[in-house]
Amino acid sequence: MGEHKQITKMADQLQNMLDSMKYGSITLVIQDGKIIQVEKNEKIRIK
Repeated sequence: MGEHKQITKMADQLQNMLDSMKYGSITLVIQDGKIIQVEKNEKIRIK
């Protein structure tokens, strides 16, 4: 898979994560200048 396609796929996955959560964080883990891991930490607010 070409690097451009990988970047586009990662951007789509990040957008899906952002769209599906209301509160929380997304952490990108970088190694040697490349994203090697994505962590999603979602919070649920109890009112």
